[in-house]
Amino acid sequence: MFPCPKCSHAVATKSGIVKGRQRWKCKDCGYNYTVANRGASKEQKRQALELYLEGLGFRPIGRSLKVSHVAVYNWTREFGEKLDEIKSDTEIKVVEIDEMHSYVGQKKLLLDLDYC
Repeated sequence: MFPCPKCSHAVATKSGIVKGRQRWKCKDCGYNYTVANRGASKEQKRQALELYLEGLGFRPIGRSLKVSHVAVYNWTREFGEKLDEIKSDTEIKVVEIDEMHSYVGQKKLLLDLDYC
């Protein structure tokens, strides 16, 4: 919710859509207004992407940035679709793998029934 530009009162209700934008009506003074830039800033989207690349999930990122986890998912998916445009055509010669763990084999049950 954005404050009223006329009286700076923070309580408003939805009042229709004008030219594709949500219209708001101030409950204090009755002034109708629209908000041009609604949504997250580029810095917030960048921070969400950095946290995702560090290994955090969508829900913890959403909680820390106080946005919806679905919005975080949409931002990362949008960035992933843009990767094809900025992908380099040169061949990769060096690959660095950091702390990669794997499990090979079968997991064995350690129950008392196995020893009978």
